[in-house]
Amino acid sequence: MRHTLPIAPQFYVTAPQPCPYLEGRMERKLFTALQGDQAQRLNDALSKQGFRRSQNVLYRPSCAECSGCMSARIRVADFVPSRTQRRILKAAQHLRRNATSPWATEAQFALFRRYLDARHADGGMADMDVFEFAAMIEETPIKTRVIEYTRATEDEPRGHELAAVSLTDVFDDGLSMVYSFFDPDLMDLSLGTFAILDHIAIAREAGLPYVYLGYWVPGSRKMGYKAAFSALEIYKGGAWQPLGDPAEHRAELDPLSVDPIAEQVARIALPDVRLARD
Repeated sequence: MRHTLPIAPQFYVTAPQPCPYLEGRMERKLFTALQGDQAQRLNDALSKQGFRRSQNVLYRPSCAECSGCMSARIRVADFVPSRTQRRILKAAQHLRRNATSPWATEAQFALFRRYLDARHADGGMADMDVFEFAAMIEETPIKTRVIEYTRATEDEPRGHELAAVSLTDVFDDGLSMVYSFFDPDLMDLSLGTFAILDHIAIAREAGLPYVYLGYWVPGSRKMGYKAAFSALEIYKGGAWQPLGDPAEHRAELDPLSVDPIAEQVARIALPDVRLARD
């Protein structure tokens, strides 16, 4: 005789540490393990509720002092590039896209190190070695792709060298840009913005309605560039809504905007994941 038992993921909270987005604040994360045969379904369901993936973990900021980290996504069907974004697409049209399985390479790591040294030398990833980098790329229990952008060059034996890389998850309703990095010597191409624009194109070609960009934080200069994309939605108050005027979300930086952890967990909608058992 066979019957099924519900499998409920366990949620935990990290210890507080300095916030990478807002100076003088502390952050903590609500997280759960992402593993097993139903990992893709759990990832799809929780990503729609503001969670992000890091290797085999799903997490969502759950800070005691504010609720300013709001998941952001672009509605592909409604997106219209700005004049500046059209210029970026034109300037980078010589780049070649190559979608591969999540497998780390020496060329990727070399570009990653150059990117960190130039842009985030004091960030949380600054000390990552080649093994940690390989884990970031390869340890994924869901459908993931590495999107490489290369440019022609006479100095590279194969004729092309890496310009940018994006680690990208594939959801049932869109693409999620987990982490992107690019050649710091090509700042004039605005490769970070270009990668997002190209992911919008990929999603449109695949018939996927959204491109997930990670978190947008009011008052954070690091996250401000996301507000430049039209048709941007944020996950706030348990629902997706248009960003609108960024200034209208400053109240989320107040401690009174934070609900107790127990209430946050109780409101998480889990997929009907069941395990067959004899």
